[in-house]
Amino acid sequence: MSQKAIREYDGKRLLAQYLKQHSDVTMADLFVSIDPSTDIDDLPRKHPWLQQRKLVAKPDQLIKRRGKAGLIKLNASWEDAKQWVVERRNKVVKVEVVEGALTHFLVEHFVPHEQSDEYYFNIHSQRRGDEIMFYHEGGVDVGDVDAKALRYLVPIGSAPTPDQITNALLKNVPEQRREVLAMFICDVFNFYADLHFAYLEINPLVVTSENHVVPLDLAAKIDETARFECHNQWGALEFPAPFGRKTLPEEDYISQLDSKTGASLKLTILNARGRVWTMVAGGGASVVYADTLTDLGAGHEMANYGEYSGAPNDSMTYEYAKTILQLMTREAHPDGKILIIGGGIANFTNVADTFKGIIRALTEFCDTIREQNIKIYVRRGGPNYQDGLNKMREFASDMNLPIVVHGPERHMTEIVSLALGLATDTGKYAQAAPAQQSGSGTPISLVERLSASASPTDSPRNNNGNNNNNNNNSSCLWCRTTPR
Repeated sequence: MSQKAIREYDGKRLLAQYLKQHSDVTMADLFVSIDPSTDIDDLPRKHPWLQQRKLVAKPDQLIKRRGKAGLIKLNASWEDAKQWVVERRNKVVKVEVVEGALTHFLVEHFVPHEQSDEYYFNIHSQRRGDEIMFYHEGGVDVGDVDAKALRYLVPIGSAPTPDQITNALLKNVPEQRREVLAMFICDVFNFYADLHFAYLEINPLVVTSENHVVPLDLAAKIDETARFECHNQWGALEFPAPFGRKTLPEEDYISQLDSKTGASLKLTILNARGRVWTMVAGGGASVVYADTLTDLGAGHEMANYGEYSGAPNDSMTYEYAKTILQLMTREAHPDGKILIIGGGIANFTNVADTFKGIIRALTEFCDTIREQNIKIYVRRGGPNYQDGLNKMREFASDMNLPIVVHGPERHMTEIVSLALGLATDTGKYAQAAPAQQSGSGTPISLVERLSASASPTDSPRNNNGNNNNNNNNSSCLWCRTTPR
């Protein structure tokens, strides 16, 4: 599952549309989105209610705790709301530790209510089903809902009934509100399941004195891989980057490639000037490599996160590898860089075919790889892996490139230790350059340079570079494999 956050406007738009078609519980769709292309002055013509009601204005950019950051305008006329938006539009603000420009806003009708009318409501997907969380208080000061909320797990393939919701979640709610809340929660659960949401939080969820249910603040994530099934219901659904982070053209390009293939191609740039770059096959493997780099002290040197999987053809793999190499070689590093081409043991991906694309991309960057002192470490297994690895070895020899190549006889993450200078490679194809020398002639690993100020007891690893709580008989499919 690929969970992607969506804007509050889209979440409310989809919910109002669904309830109108499938529920007796109504939700007024009195909200508008303002993006960089919106003509604000023309909005009242398209939405006359803007000049007839009190309004709320707020940024719609996946920002948490907007109220505490002073980023919500309440109980405003249209002129006041418009002025508030215009004053902040395209302005850079700092929210906690993150800075970013405000470019998207949500304006909606203001709902007068009391604090006692606010509730907390959440649905999130788990391995065993979808869990509903509810608490009889809500709002910005709700506190630790994980500890306080009542929970009800809905098994996979089933849906809750109003009676089940009432008995499990609503015992602390005034009796006159239980029926409408139970109906609303059941309908929202069906909406959540039918449109393939993975997370939905409404805080506060308000029940007015007229017993109308209104979601005041909504945050949601959707399973992006369900687009083929839900594109008609979703409509023009956008998956924005987190606040403060702009997507690069290269990231957009890989996202476009991903949308055109049944395979998976993902790329996120974490630190464009980082020394350690990865080109990892498999979503699970990408997590393992990222965790290992962080565990070994090189997390802040990690430049990218992503994966290719699902048997992409050599053309797709070529485009993916070329994009990473373009980013990696854009700026040289005085200490050189590291490229880890890793992965577990593939089930059905033809390793030889994917390596054709990678080798083709590497060929175009041979001179730059040598000039910028880039070391490459390869570990892969799966169908035709011997052919793929042999091609990579022949390429390294023909082009005189520093590439270390291993198959499943090596632990999946061992090439990380090799790359960081924590392990010595005595294999036939090892071509890594010597580690940097200290004044005393002792090799200095990257981790030692990154963690020079840490004491020996700060590290969770023993002198052999292994986790103290690990043993050599681990049967983890990702980390230890049987030689073929």
